[in-house]
Amino acid sequence: MVADTSQPLVEFDAVDFAYGARPVLGAVTLRVMPGEVVAVMGASGGGKTTTLRLIGGQLRASAGVVRFDGRDVGRMSHAELYAARRRMGMLFQMGALFTDLSVFDNVAFPLREHTDLPASMIRDLVLMKLNAVGLRGARDLYPSELSGGMARRVAMARAVALDPALVMYDEPFAGLDPIALGISARLIRDLNDALGLTSIIVSHDVEETFGIADRVFVLGNGTLIAAGTPEELRASDDALVRQFVRGEPDGPVRFHYPAADVASDLLGARS
Repeated sequence: MVADTSQPLVEFDAVDFAYGARPVLGAVTLRVMPGEVVAVMGASGGGKTTTLRLIGGQLRASAGVVRFDGRDVGRMSHAELYAARRRMGMLFQMGALFTDLSVFDNVAFPLREHTDLPASMIRDLVLMKLNAVGLRGARDLYPSELSGGMARRVAMARAVALDPALVMYDEPFAGLDPIALGISARLIRDLNDALGLTSIIVSHDVEETFGIADRVFVLGNGTLIAAGTPEELRASDDALVRQFVRGEPDGPVRFHYPAADVASDLLGARS
């Protein structure tokens, strides 16, 4: 099934979500068009990973609608949800490779689980995906034999093994050295364009993410506080956006946890 390129592939319409009594997202509305590389950014605890889980149906919105390719994720049956997930690829934080499977078998895993393709075709597809990330020669290695950057690239190959419509990346640059980080960022953009994907990246790495994203959504205080191109966000006058983009230590996100003033606190302890 090919997504309609004139309609959003992913859509949030006034979405609320809370973990128990703790609100995380409030009235969030956003749209991701087919073919885009979109970043979801913001301070820790702002609901970025929660956004990915809502798209994948692991979580259900408290209010509002989450749509994937025009269909309400929250109203899907189990069978419909599993079918939708087969059109989604996911790169988890730190890669999450199966440690007891080889590189080849890690990438082959979704093909074996979700298709009836013959072994010869699975072999060809796996080698093609590994070649796309530069690791065809590492097919027989195990995760323990890989560097962090190599493991992340294998996880990318696994995420695109089924030729999904959407790939979601949860902190794909965490823990990588500058070379591996640059390679991973360029691969996300190249794979997106070469394979006709749509990509959503959750990341704190401003420079690398801004370098490959078409648009950026910034979450803060439970809401969508800004959306636009990287250039538009760099020029934003919003204090929270400016603090995040520039990495400023103090601003709307305070350095000090709320407390009584220093003088009264210290004097009170002596009395």
